Amino acid sequence: MLNAHSILSVSKYALATAVVLSSAGMANAAGTLNIESWRSDDANIWSDVIIPAFNKSHPGTKVYFSPTPPTQYNSALQAKLQAGTAGDLITCRPFDTSLTLYKEGYLDKLNDLKGLGEFSDVAKSAWVTDDGQDQFCLPMASVIHGFIYNKEIFKELSLSEPKTRDEFFKVLDTIKSESRYTPLAMGTADQWETATMGFQNIGPNYWKGEAGRKALLDGKAKLTDKPYVDTWKELAKWKPYLGNGFEAQKYSDSQNLFTLSRSAIYPAGSWDIQTFNNQADFEFGAFPPPVAKAGDTCYISDHTDIGIGINANSKNKAAARELLNWMTSQEFAELFANAVPGFFPLSNHKIAIKDPVAQEFISWRDDCESTIRNSYQILSRGTPNLENQLWNVSAQVINGTMTPEAAAQETQEGLEQWYAPQQ
Repeated sequence: MLNAHSILSVSKYALATAVVLSSAGMANAAGTLNIESWRSDDANIWSDVIIPAFNKSHPGTKVYFSPTPPTQYNSALQAKLQAGTAGDLITCRPFDTSLTLYKEGYLDKLNDLKGLGEFSDVAKSAWVTDDGQDQFCLPMASVIHGFIYNKEIFKELSLSEPKTRDEFFKVLDTIKSESRYTPLAMGTADQWETATMGFQNIGPNYWKGEAGRKALLDGKAKLTDKPYVDTWKELAKWKPYLGNGFEAQKYSDSQNLFTLSRSAIYPAGSWDIQTFNNQADFEFGAFPPPVAKAGDTCYISDHTDIGIGINANSKNKAAARELLNWMTSQEFAELFANAVPGFFPLSNHKIAIKDPVAQEFISWRDDCESTIRNSYQILSRGTPNLENQLWNVSAQVINGTMTPEAAAQETQEGLEQWYAPQQ
């Protein structure tokens, strides 16, 4: 599924065209590797930073990065794989899209990759078979959820980063009653933000991260259970703090509301850091989803977003494995994290990130337990699709047109229609 943070402009894609053309005739030459990707924005990063760093220790391997526009990537890649013309390395979408490619024989098994031990089970979960036995893509990057805030507004109103839910709503009350600013920059027109930066952002603190997510998968927990109802209850409380006409407010509108200093707090994905670095003329910071009470274990959505695998039909598998092994290193992790602020390496290496807000996001891994969005692994395969249901019901809950209990009931009934462990 394509999230808004993956949508790239045509102009950005044009910048990568030269990279594509230069590699077109070289993909099958000896000693070369061609990488398929939807990340057109990263073309210069690969050509100017990552590939030169790899070539310092592997001077005999030429690497070419060949992106396709993200909206065309899945279909274009499928066509290339079927025709036998795909590159040696495949940038992997998380979960079922790549799992299908593995089942169809297009991706190599990576169980024996030397550096795979540098990655946690959570990090590997997006590119592993349902039984957990086979790894078919190397985890490459995640995005982390939290809240980004305008430091100047907080200073003006003498506010501190909230640690607990009570503190969070006191901050919102102060912004609403004592200033001209909109407390929360979020709309419900596009729906996906309400699930991604709303439900999946604050929810892990309610359902206890991986324990709760796995209980849903195993059928030991239901979406009608208290943690899920309570998550929607908190979302319903956001409504008074949103801007006028938030029901018609789109994702880009929310970004503009924040970067124009008209809103104080932005429910965020870390991918927004780059946008705000480019557009905001004020200092901003970030805080994780507040917990129920001080001292509680905190849980963050540290969502697996990008992986990379080996084309099973590549003629350069040995070289491809050398590149993947290097990509498990601390060197690659630090290079990538600093080149693409807000996209975080999934390995266990300690790294130094220069961007202060990106460093703040990744520091939460030290204090909080990581999990992934609970609708992404297996639970959105059937009809109705749980991810799409979460978009719809979360937007309705915030709009005030559906109760938290009704949202829980609708999503649970949807799962029960097709998912055996929930029947």
